[in-house]
Amino acid sequence: MYTRTGTLNRETYVSQYAPLVKRVAHQMLSKLPANVEVDDLIQAGMIGLMDAVERFEDDQGAKFETFASQRIRGAMLDELRAGDWLPRSVRRNQRTIESAITALEHRTGRPPTETEIARELGMELAQYHELLSDAKGAQLCNYDEADVGDDSEDFFSRGAGDSSSDPSNMLADKRFKLSLVNAIEALPEREKNLMGLYYEQDLNMKEIAAVMGVTESRVCQLHSQAVARLRGRLKGW
Repeated sequence: MYTRTGTLNRETYVSQYAPLVKRVAHQMLSKLPANVEVDDLIQAGMIGLMDAVERFEDDQGAKFETFASQRIRGAMLDELRAGDWLPRSVRRNQRTIESAITALEHRTGRPPTETEIARELGMELAQYHELLSDAKGAQLCNYDEADVGDDSEDFFSRGAGDSSSDPSNMLADKRFKLSLVNAIEALPEREKNLMGLYYEQDLNMKEIAAVMGVTESRVCQLHSQAVARLRGRLKGW
């Protein structure tokens, strides 16, 4: 599959690994809002695949599929960051939910229940659940999914510049991580367990639904609610 100059044959590899691009696209799509088109992810992923073909060096000891997966995923994340992929209505609803949760926590001194949040928003519980379902994807990307290759900066380091090694910035980062840990610990037990299954054990929504004994859509609602609680608590950062 190499040319006479020792480089990978682009057409052969692009054809062989095109299914990998589709697989990665559909994996990412499950964590994104409904307005994100899979074709857009695939198109970006194909660019990442071609970039992987150009950059891959067999003597590094890495498998091409592993290397290509990182490039493909990174290209898709770049595409998402380049556009406003979350609808304005979803952002508005997200802020509304966060504000309601924050107001209730200040008044009661504890995490509010779903019924209390719905009442604060002046709507029925079923309507609130619809808002949570619509807020799917209103979250930060997973750290693992942000990795775009060994020779590139990770998602959170891009654009950091020379100030990334500043002691004050490092201290602020540690304080943020501590605040995040404390915020997660303060979540209701069910939501805390869900976040652990999703982010630590890397289970998908369908698998978590089976573990928790609920529907997949219910898991998405609880996840959106947990994210809203965390964003509200960490708004100062």
